[in-house]
Amino acid sequence: MVEGLIGKKIGMTQTYDEEGNAFPVTVIKAGPCTVVQKKVKGKDGTTALQLGLVEEKGLKKPKKPIAGHFQKAAVPPVRVLREFRSADQEAVKEGDQVLVDIFEVGEKVHVTGTSKGKGFQGVVKRWGFRGGRASHGSMFHRAPGSIGASSFPSRVTKGKKMGGHMGNDTITVRNLTVLGRTRRTISFSSRALSPVPRGAMCWSRKKISSPGWPGRPGRDENGQGSSSHRKRKGYR
Repeated sequence: MVEGLIGKKIGMTQTYDEEGNAFPVTVIKAGPCTVVQKKVKGKDGTTALQLGLVEEKGLKKPKKPIAGHFQKAAVPPVRVLREFRSADQEAVKEGDQVLVDIFEVGEKVHVTGTSKGKGFQGVVKRWGFRGGRASHGSMFHRAPGSIGASSFPSRVTKGKKMGGHMGNDTITVRNLTVLGRTRRTISFSSRALSPVPRGAMCWSRKKISSPGWPGRPGRDENGQGSSSHRKRKGYR
């Protein structure tokens, strides 16, 4: 089974729980997607499925290398491609359709997309600096101020918060709960907003938990470290 889908954000709305509390909901039109390529470890260096989003207006005039890539799978060219993992890759073949029914209501998913670009912004908007007084006599309003010493270390330290490009970053919002599902759309519930603006492309994938404690190497199924792991950390 494929563990993710490409989609487009439709917008946001809200719903109510049994106690009458309102909370935000994001609606995404997920799929349908076509399996364009099956990547294997020995040939491609990774194990994944390349999916293409089927749209009403597809890729009209693809370049010859791109057209040949789709001809191998005998599928029409698409504009958006994305790779996902698969629990059983042998059961999937090139040209298969992947629909929104891979997600179940109540399931946890991760949604990734590109945030809205805001161009060059100053320190007040980009980092939330307070700035100076707004009165007429003040000569310091929205300037960044001092950025470092002169004689030592005679340079600006790395990571200094200054003005620069803001937005247009790849952002992942994790652990969203699937509230509802129709034939074409899925709705997510989260206290955090979705990472992409309305009408932008995003991809949703299932939350995969590794054995033991997810993300913690050297842990058993009870969350305890192995003997060698505890020795390296100085535990008895």
